[in-house]
Amino acid sequence: MKEIGGYFGLEKLISNEYYKGLISVNSGRNALLYILKAKKINKLYIPDFLCDSVSDMLKIYGYDFEYYTIDSYFKPIFNKNLREHEYLYIVNYYGQLTNETIVKLKQQFKQIILDNTHAFFQESINDIDTVYSCRKFFGVADGAYVSTDSKIKEDLKIDVSKERMIHILGRYEGTASEYYSYFQKSDEYFKNEKLKYMSNLTHNILGAIDYEEVRKIRTENYIYLKNKLDKYNKLELITLEGAFAYPFYIKNGIKIRKELANKKIYISTLWPNVLNDTSECSIAYNYASNILPLPCDQRYSIEDMEYIINTLKQLLNLK
Repeated sequence: MKEIGGYFGLEKLISNEYYKGLISVNSGRNALLYILKAKKINKLYIPDFLCDSVSDMLKIYGYDFEYYTIDSYFKPIFNKNLREHEYLYIVNYYGQLTNETIVKLKQQFKQIILDNTHAFFQESINDIDTVYSCRKFFGVADGAYVSTDSKIKEDLKIDVSKERMIHILGRYEGTASEYYSYFQKSDEYFKNEKLKYMSNLTHNILGAIDYEEVRKIRTENYIYLKNKLDKYNKLELITLEGAFAYPFYIKNGIKIRKELANKKIYISTLWPNVLNDTSECSIAYNYASNILPLPCDQRYSIEDMEYIINTLKQLLNLK
């Protein structure tokens, strides 16, 4: 029975999500699970430079998987013929794979799934199954989108997000360090969270974001960092819109990351599991160790980018 009267809850915000037409689920790993179920895939080839949340999910649900390596341009090194119900999982690291490149990879490998968790604003391509993550780009506790022409037949529950919002609300009125333990708990929660549709709370928040403003700020900040740091960067980067981060590849990345944290510039090690699971001479190990994904998102200004640059120059003795 509907409740009438009493105190107010969160207002219903403007319903204007960026990907209104896509399937919305509760997490990025479950977006991948949706495609695996919908396409009846039984084996997935995944890159060794990848968060263990994907391999853990595959193990939990009994999917066969095998690792492959990537080259220095983030493209797969893969020469096997994919059988029926086998797919290649391609990660669009830092949005550095253009749609033109992705189409060529589709033509080459045929059965691919594209991970666009680092490329929220990169539009999906017809006939290429694609996953997007919302948490990597916006202040929400969960949420992901699936672009696919296949549907699963299961009746999925709608997720509930209210218990995962403490770190989001806390940082809004406090600091990241104060609420970091809540962030860790929220992240841990997803390891065993079943596939569900996106929560009403997350839909509500995502519907009220000024996406063009977000894209504009991220683009301006990324280009500013790129113009100032490209000459020191060991990666050759493309210019893109709405960037996830600016990937700055240097020597001694682990050491510099710690020194930046002491100055309250927090740079994530995106996939720490790679440091334990791969050889020290591999591209995956070196990228996980030494790529600093410098924040360039909508929370920050050009002045903040300048502060990051000056701090890095001091630590690295750059001119």
